[in-house]
Amino acid sequence: MRNTARWAAAFGLTAAAVCGPLTGAAVAAPGAAPSSLYAPSALVLTTGHGNDAAAAAPERAVTLTCAPTASGTHPAAARACAELRGVDGDFDALMAQDDAWCTKLYDPVVVTVQGVWQGKRVSYERTFGNTCVKDAAAGSVFAF
Repeated sequence: MRNTARWAAAFGLTAAAVCGPLTGAAVAAPGAAPSSLYAPSALVLTTGHGNDAAAAAPERAVTLTCAPTASGTHPAAARACAELRGVDGDFDALMAQDDAWCTKLYDPVVVTVQGVWQGKRVSYERTFGNTCVKDAAAGSVFAF
């Protein structure tokens, strides 16, 4: 039952982050200026221990909104948005730190991302060998 409640909370955060900015948006009349010149970029990032998201209950979840300005519950929202813009939203392209020294202890950490990046639906999952490897690989994006 606890696992179901955690997933419900994670999906609730996802819905709030993705649909929240859309509430109250009116359809523009023909010839009217759009209310925003930015494609939506609202993400919910989760992390938990386990081999995959199905086996790992989310231990922590944050929101990250990158347009028009960086905001959300992510502790380093501006840095994380800058890193994501630098790789055009490609989470696999986030570079590992060359100077990171991590142990080989296997304590898998899974991260997930759900939401919208520059108007395109995002669903991402990746498992790292341990927390140190996760922090080194993803810079500020998954450091929460």
